[in-house]
Amino acid sequence: MRRFFERLYFRPRGLDWAAIGVLAPLSLLYGSWMYLRRKVAIRKDLGIPIVSVGNLVVGGSGKTPFVIALASRYEKAAVVSRGYGRKSKGPVVVSRFGEILADVEDSGDEAMLMAQALPHASVVVSENRNVGIEEAKRMGAKVVFLDDGFNRVEIEKYEIVLEPSDIPNGLPFPAGPYREFPFAKRFADSVLIEEIDFVRRVKIDRYAYEKLLFATAISRPQRLRRWLPKESIVGEYVLDDHAYFDEAVLEAKMREVGAEAILTTQKDAVKMKGFKLPIVQMRLELEIKAEYIEAVDKYIRKYQNRNRTDEE
Repeated sequence: MRRFFERLYFRPRGLDWAAIGVLAPLSLLYGSWMYLRRKVAIRKDLGIPIVSVGNLVVGGSGKTPFVIALASRYEKAAVVSRGYGRKSKGPVVVSRFGEILADVEDSGDEAMLMAQALPHASVVVSENRNVGIEEAKRMGAKVVFLDDGFNRVEIEKYEIVLEPSDIPNGLPFPAGPYREFPFAKRFADSVLIEEIDFVRRVKIDRYAYEKLLFATAISRPQRLRRWLPKESIVGEYVLDDHAYFDEAVLEAKMREVGAEAILTTQKDAVKMKGFKLPIVQMRLELEIKAEYIEAVDKYIRKYQNRNRTDEE
């Protein structure tokens, strides 16, 4: 089912368009509801500069590395995330200014990756983002980066939306991959298009293995195929987005295909901590146009200066 909808959303062909036509009325209703929700929302200032990094399309769009790139630039920054895929409930402090305080099952894979990549920041996960932001403020954060926060329409914030360069299906859920009508991006402060405004760079750890099993649990894993060392890949093991790995299953799969090591992403590797299997990581970084970095700097400075003036 997952593969069917991934194809329907991102690589439709033939009869897929008939299925899209059948689901289109539901998409119109869903998109209209989301638009009405956004139009009637009253945005609340939570007393701290908040920068949201989100997208309109389901699945990966580079939000996590984008948040890491931004948050690493500021002192006393905090990241607030929902914590997709975690097994815990309620607010959880994943890290406090670099000190890891939770395990990956309580944090979720993306939040743990951000906590490990941001040694001078804090990471909080919470289904209720307002609660997470208040917790970040209590810990002494001076700026909050809201992971996947575009649909949190009740919060006053600087909105960044990341867009793939090409989406053939432009309909909202369930007929298409959009969380709202595509024109909702006009509510954002900055809209960045992949390969134009930001570019992914993938580096693979040095390794001495000849045969690798590619193992991942991310959305749309086909995005990574162009970076895979095809001459070394002897098999693939793909799970649903955010799924957890079983070491014994991975080891059995390695034996089945004759692999000497696992090749995986950083996001997946945090869920393999403690595994005794040899692991090679694909490390993702983003190159972001300077003008967008400067726009975030300007927003944060303006907000902080305004608050100082109000306090005086």
